[in-house]
Amino acid sequence: MLYRYKKSFEKIAMGLLSFMPKERELKKLQQTMHIYEENPEWQLFLWKKEDDFVGLLGVEVADDHYTIHHVSVNPSHRGDGIGHQMIDKIQDMMQHREMRATDETEAFLNKCPVKKGGL
Repeated sequence: MLYRYKKSFEKIAMGLLSFMPKERELKKLQQTMHIYEENPEWQLFLWKKEDDFVGLLGVEVADDHYTIHHVSVNPSHRGDGIGHQMIDKIQDMMQHREMRATDETEAFLNKCPVKKGGL
């Protein structure tokens, strides 16, 4: 299940975000978290499986589209379809908006079925 980020999830979110190649350095990680906390257009979600948060999805939302900036899954849960489930859920949530990717997320998103609006 996808949960909207709250400050109480900060350490978990930072841990999951650190699996992204460009987010490994602490300073960069803190800057990224600051963007999600301060800008309402930037929304961070965590995926919970049973009792643990195992995935993270970061999107920038505009009126007619949204951009997936971050997709991260705990390495011990990779291959379980969690990334695809998160993308499926965010597509449901964003309804009429077009989904877009960044250079960093494009390869993964191209493997996901697109419901509404293309990449």
